[in-house]
Amino acid sequence: MIEKEVQELLSFIDGNPTAYHTTASVRNILLKEGFSELLESRRWQLEPGRSYFVCRNGSSILAFRMGEQLENYSFNVAAAHTDSPCFRIKENAEIHMGRKYTKLNTEGYGGMICSTWMDRPLSVAGRVLIKENNAITSRLLTLDRDLLMIPSVAIHMDREVNDKASYNKQVDMLPLLGGAAEEGVLKKLIAAELQVAEEQILGSDLFLCIREKAAVWGCNEEFISSGRLDDQQCVFGILKGFLNAHCARSINVAAFFDNEEVGSGTKQGAASTFLYDVLHRIAQNVCPGDEDFHRAVASSFMFSADNAHAVHPNHPEYTDVNNCTYMNEGVVVKVHAGQKYTSDGMSMAVAKELAARAGVPLQYFANRSDKVGGSTLGNLAMAQVSMNCVDIGLPQLAMHSCYETAGARDTVSLIRLMEEFYASHFEETASGTLTISK
Repeated sequence: MIEKEVQELLSFIDGNPTAYHTTASVRNILLKEGFSELLESRRWQLEPGRSYFVCRNGSSILAFRMGEQLENYSFNVAAAHTDSPCFRIKENAEIHMGRKYTKLNTEGYGGMICSTWMDRPLSVAGRVLIKENNAITSRLLTLDRDLLMIPSVAIHMDREVNDKASYNKQVDMLPLLGGAAEEGVLKKLIAAELQVAEEQILGSDLFLCIREKAAVWGCNEEFISSGRLDDQQCVFGILKGFLNAHCARSINVAAFFDNEEVGSGTKQGAASTFLYDVLHRIAQNVCPGDEDFHRAVASSFMFSADNAHAVHPNHPEYTDVNNCTYMNEGVVVKVHAGQKYTSDGMSMAVAKELAARAGVPLQYFANRSDKVGGSTLGNLAMAQVSMNCVDIGLPQLAMHSCYETAGARDTVSLIRLMEEFYASHFEETASGTLTISK
């Protein structure tokens, strides 16, 4: 029996093919929960006990709940990212090969496993910028049909395809849109879907997306597979825990950033000032002046949540001998000596204590010392606003495939950990001492 939260997760992912859709989905959930939307361009007037959110660029969103007793408050922050590796459609996208084929010109976004995108139905999703009266407005787009395919080369024409796979993104990975087609066919499809005139379309951020739905599988229904598990699984787990818990003496924050897969160095990425800007403006509403803001940050805590590598059943040698993780065995704490992850002794101790209180199992991941691993958003965000932070995730296989696999039970573990975190109050009471209370 698959738990209700897992079914909700899979539905959430199926409905959100891009970071823009994920952000819009989170926004809609927050509005239904009674949150008030803020604009960065307007004056904020915040009230204790109220809940708010703010979006940046339509692909990042920060939500926060004000406690009622904020005399000695801190920020409880959990963060994940809304984007996933894929292919972005270039501005001048159509490539017409005589009267035979029409292809789309794309480029890689993030570090995807190219082969997984081949020979499967694809479509187009993202946002489109429309001219309406004197304004430019953003509209979500999903062309909900089997529209494209990236065909493999037959083994008869490439006998070494199984021996040394190598893909040129400008040659091998361009999707086929159709046979002979008139110029501007993609724009016509978009205009028809959005019910606007073609000349109203001024810009777009469009991506290829897979058409497969999420699946539950395994002899005991113990696995889930879908696109974009990295990192929508963590977005969903944080959001559920955030909505289910409250602490009167803290300001709870759920932060979902775009562009982690390409380095976070955008105005809406974790390396931007977005988190600092929002926390600072909250503090100014609680008590004008910077002293209380800096005091609050010193007592604050952050979970940076991004999925982790599970031991591969065919290649266990790729992971560390005893700092390795398995699906369905709990939340992963990630550690790196070079500080690609923010976890240290203090933040790991906090994670252990919260997990024990929540009854949630923890696992620990470190790369093999002779392999270079990935990084995530925690240390980048901490360069803008520094607080105790631990990097966590959920174990998965085939990270950066267009169709990834994770454990069915681990999402619930993350939700329970986040509920415990958001119900807690943190305070630095002495140098090297962090008190956790309810």
